[in-house]
Amino acid sequence: MTQSVLDEILETTLEVDSNPVSAYELGSRLTSDELLDVIRHREVLEVLATEPLDRIDLEARLDVSRATSHRFTRWLDDHDLATRVDNRFTLTGKGQAYTDAVVRLERDLRAATVLAPLLESICKSHREFVVAPFADGTVTTATPEDPYAPMTRFAQLLGESDTLRGFNTTHMLPLELGAGSENPFKGPETDLIYLPDVVDSLFETHPEQVRDAIDAGHLTLRTREALPYGLAIFDDRVGVASYDEDTGTMRVFVDSDSAIARGWAERIFEAYRDRSEPIDDHDHVETD
Repeated sequence: MTQSVLDEILETTLEVDSNPVSAYELGSRLTSDELLDVIRHREVLEVLATEPLDRIDLEARLDVSRATSHRFTRWLDDHDLATRVDNRFTLTGKGQAYTDAVVRLERDLRAATVLAPLLESICKSHREFVVAPFADGTVTTATPEDPYAPMTRFAQLLGESDTLRGFNTTHMLPLELGAGSENPFKGPETDLIYLPDVVDSLFETHPEQVRDAIDAGHLTLRTREALPYGLAIFDDRVGVASYDEDTGTMRVFVDSDSAIARGWAERIFEAYRDRSEPIDDHDHVETD
């Protein structure tokens, strides 16, 4: 699938998600029993979505009896979800739409379960986060046994990447992860957006190294008054992080190599970057 097609899919998805249509606006609603009935028949919908099947193949695929297959196909026929052509059952357009809806429902519920630690902290007021593309990603959560596991995962991806773009509510440094490193800003070409007080802290702790990295073109810093969470775009993966409000430590880091996730991340980064201020305008650059 080409990147242009992925972009179109992403744009459409974001547009739909940002302009949800309430079920109340669609007229008469499906009852709870009707919805449950569709879910109960999701297996037969999904198997017919792959290809039309005759009754014998349908029974074999679903591992059901002849009586059960008759009940399934009668339900499909009663609801105009499938037709019988050349002795094979084929989904109608309505049937395909029902199948897609059921698949999306399961996908989104599974994604919400997997990403629960992240969603709890970042999705209260930031609906722009796209859940599904990160569902199959790597979720790293801080635990009492390993409270720094999310940062360790971040550091691993950083060490494997030649570039880093993103924004963060706290430090997200291109460090060589050694407290005694002579210059902690050596490493990936880095473009970051920070809160102003985070930039203040950077210049206080590493003044010469920050200025040298900026002058050399290895580090681009920008500031913004408000940022929603941590976003990191590496060469091959993108990650999202949330933090403990009291300690500032990373609570969870979720990363994915999904093309849709990358498309979303790049769009979000550019949107925040366009509304940030370059560090060249910051007083710290003029400081001795």
